[in-house]
Amino acid sequence: MENFIVSARKYRPSTFESVVGQHAITSTLQNAIRNNTLAQAFLFCGPRGVGKTTCARIMAKTINCLNPTADMEACNECESCVSFNNNASFNIFELDAASNSGVDDIRALIDQVRIPPQIGKYKVYIIDEVHMLSGAAFNAFLKTLEEPPAYAKFILATTEKHKILPTILSRCQIFDFKRITVEDITKHLQKIAEKEGVNAEEEALNIIAQKADGALRDALSIFDQMVSFSGNNITYKDVIANLNVLDYEYYFGMVENILANDINSVLLLLNEVINKGFDPQNFIQGMASHLRNLLLGKDQRVIDLMEVSNQLKARYAKQAERCSTEFLLKSLDVANECDINFRSANNKRLHLEIALLKMVPTRPIQTDNACVAPTGRPIQQPIQPQPATQPVASRTDNTCVVPKPQPQPVQRARRTGTISILDSEPKKEEEKPLEVKNNPFTQEMLVGAWTRFVETNKNISPNFVAGIGKYQPTLKENNEIHYDIDNILVVNDINNMGKLRDHLSKELNNNQFKLMHHVVEKPKDDIAYTDRSRFEKMAEINPNVVTLKNGLGLNIDI
Repeated sequence: MENFIVSARKYRPSTFESVVGQHAITSTLQNAIRNNTLAQAFLFCGPRGVGKTTCARIMAKTINCLNPTADMEACNECESCVSFNNNASFNIFELDAASNSGVDDIRALIDQVRIPPQIGKYKVYIIDEVHMLSGAAFNAFLKTLEEPPAYAKFILATTEKHKILPTILSRCQIFDFKRITVEDITKHLQKIAEKEGVNAEEEALNIIAQKADGALRDALSIFDQMVSFSGNNITYKDVIANLNVLDYEYYFGMVENILANDINSVLLLLNEVINKGFDPQNFIQGMASHLRNLLLGKDQRVIDLMEVSNQLKARYAKQAERCSTEFLLKSLDVANECDINFRSANNKRLHLEIALLKMVPTRPIQTDNACVAPTGRPIQQPIQPQPATQPVASRTDNTCVVPKPQPQPVQRARRTGTISILDSEPKKEEEKPLEVKNNPFTQEMLVGAWTRFVETNKNISPNFVAGIGKYQPTLKENNEIHYDIDNILVVNDINNMGKLRDHLSKELNNNQFKLMHHVVEKPKDDIAYTDRSRFEKMAEINPNVVTLKNGLGLNIDI
């Protein structure tokens, strides 16, 4: 029985040409090798599984190749290439910084740098997960990294560039690896499936590529998992069952139910999804992606932005024909709002149901001269008579003509953390105009009304009353009532200020006055710091302290 080798190792790229999805970086490295403009240190950074360490190994192998090709690829035949392929090269050293992060490990590496290569031009040091080095190790590495021997090259790889010291970054030529696209991963999986004799559906490989989230190594691991699950025949249904991915048929069906104004079917289909164990938030996120694809499917210029198979693109384009742009934009907005507020919702299922019901159009779709429902079937209901100000709808045996509705302004309801089924706020009753009362009053009348308010509310709002009761109000020209306060919080108490205004308006039979406040600064108390100042403060409060001091013959230290 042969030992099984995982696809990520078995099909690991060995040349620059075989690297997937990083053409810009591989071309730059090949040109640098061809023009002999190699930097002393390189930093390869990016997410996991995108080819950082692989490119480092290919580069180390190529620059030591004794007979490189015209495209600057390793020949795989010379002594240096053969020893590298057999993991026996003395010119290439790989260090895992995750398990060798101390100063002693870096000092051992620096000692090796002093020995020139025996075969080939360069000694290459590949340090993986370099961000795991300690601060002291980084400092010990600085001098060697800045002024290495001519034959020494350093290739650092990391997934977290922000954790590396700026002094290290400034000494490296930085290459940012990107996530590999779904299309590139799918094509690579198709090639591997052909080599392994595996029959795989395109949609199945596309789902694997999406699940990998831009990491080719993860995609190959999932591919091996699916081969173990379904043998040499990988189908779409097997993939979604094994990876617990929601079938796109649910999303197509949900949109059909929404367009048909079939609220019951919408709720039943959602119930089926939840009963199968799928996370409701994952469903609304998938629904948003489905609506986005429908929006892209309305125009052939952007249809390639979908990360789905060609067969599925045609199906999206077909359903997009029945969806208006306004419907898709509104539904996308609802889905996004539902996703944002999902975690804060107390009843998450109800929160999701309300979002889906908001997507349901409230009016039938009108096409040409026929009055039809969203499903394309004629409406089997009588036409309501139109107002006299609009032309009356004419009706024939099989069709009906509906006059174009006049646009009406609609104010959308927007509340943070909630989703409302209603599209507009309920109309508020018109407020009656305020009755003008302008009876003249005197200073004495004002003080009396003010005092009565203080007495009435001293137990109800003690803090507010304490703030306005220290000083008497003063009546000035144009019915301006000036009063002093020593705390601005009194004015900010809107509720009690309204009660005060209503009380004065009723007592004085006048609501045309203006309340003008003035903040009075409190006198600052002198703080006694010395013994003499403390004694004088005590004597000011109680003169008997002086008599006691003299009677006892005490002195005060200054």
